Amino acid sequence: MPKKQLFFLIVALVAVIVVTQAVFIVPQTEQALVLQFGDPVAHYKTPGLKFKIPFMQDVMFFDKRVLDVYTPAEEVILSDQKRLVIDTFARYKIDHMLQFYKSLETEDQANARLDNIINSNLRNVLGDVPLGDVLSAKRDALMQQLQQKVSATVKNYGIEIVDIRIVQANLPAQTSEAIYARMRTERQRQAAQFRAEGKEQKQEITATADKQRTIILADAEQQAQVLRGQGDAEATKIYAAAYNRDPSFYAFYRTMQAYRRSLTGNNTTLFLSPSSAFLRYFKDESGKK
Repeated sequence: MPKKQLFFLIVALVAVIVVTQAVFIVPQTEQALVLQFGDPVAHYKTPGLKFKIPFMQDVMFFDKRVLDVYTPAEEVILSDQKRLVIDTFARYKIDHMLQFYKSLETEDQANARLDNIINSNLRNVLGDVPLGDVLSAKRDALMQQLQQKVSATVKNYGIEIVDIRIVQANLPAQTSEAIYARMRTERQRQAAQFRAEGKEQKQEITATADKQRTIILADAEQQAQVLRGQGDAEATKIYAAAYNRDPSFYAFYRTMQAYRRSLTGNNTTLFLSPSSAFLRYFKDESGKK
């Protein structure tokens, strides 16, 4: 390759490198801060093609959108000495890039600083209210108060706090276990009470049923005795009427029934005198001999 062409090639390569080092693009969602030897010399919030001094200046980009920061769970003691483990999150945006860089430099450092500030102010705000306020509609007013305190603390950091909310508010593990233990004990006590009341009701129902059964059986036995008495009386009346109509036939009939009841089975043996009145119909059909 001729020296002249090589020279132009080197010049073109250097020009490309210089241009790439001197030109940068600011995206729509970001803002840029130009640093020269670590000191800010320019900042850009509008998107587009921008320029800087190559090899002498660097560019830092910061998000223009609303950012989220989730703080670690913090145990808070309320005014009524109740304890809660609270998770919060905050939304903020970088509204003054130069102040943000001078005080915090990066988003990671901003998140760490916000964690401490939010948790500190959270303890101050919730430490003056009882548990009922945290768990009721008053929570929104408490969050507004917390947001105002945090905003006042970070106003010199180039940060605008958009919103702060409680994600979860739980009882500490040991407190939850104690509450669950008390709840189990209370439920067991209620169950024992219900069983005792049910057993008592069962005994009352059983006693009432036994009493009614005894009364019903007694009434039934009384009625049966009355009916048997009436039946015996009617039978006696019928027997008497039959006897008066034909005494000899009635005597014969009754004797035949006595024979049937006495001479049952194949091995029945009777030891009677031949002159016994019981055997008179065996001697004579009229039963007179």
